[in-house]
Amino acid sequence: MDTIKIIQGDITKAVVDAIVNAANTRMLGGGGVDGAIHRAAGPKLLEACKKVKQKNGIRCPTGEARITEAGNLKAKYVIHTVGPKYGIDKKPEDLLTSAYQNSLDLALSHGCESIAFPAISCGVYGYPPQAAAGISVSVCKRPAYKSLMKYFYLFSDEKTTIWMAALDHPK
Repeated sequence: MDTIKIIQGDITKAVVDAIVNAANTRMLGGGGVDGAIHRAAGPKLLEACKKVKQKNGIRCPTGEARITEAGNLKAKYVIHTVGPKYGIDKKPEDLLTSAYQNSLDLALSHGCESIAFPAISCGVYGYPPQAAAGISVSVCKRPAYKSLMKYFYLFSDEKTTIWMAALDHPK
């Protein structure tokens, strides 16, 4: 059974145990996927995010992940992860790998059977989609995550095609 599916559509409509949010380090909402998830989840998500312990204004450092309740979403949880800013953060490949790995680890530790990902770091953070797709698929194909059903919700035709190609020809 293939445990990775590529879907062109709105991640906020995903019926999964956990939706991954491409968050910023403050976890208080933003633009792109982050803003869409916060709008769809309603004020309960923001309240849950505010309860996450912070250090120097940072609730989730780049490459790490945090989990909260999902508010009005159909998921049980939102897993917030911060991907690297391409061309700014050092070792972006390692940080993006960690963002996916930490998200999957959190899902497993909370008893999740399904998880939905966006294209982490591929919006305003500027990560090249082909490289990001290769990293995301290779992490998701690791044996440790075989029990999880993984969905990639991608908004554009272009990103959907790129992720399909990565799934068909992993690195």
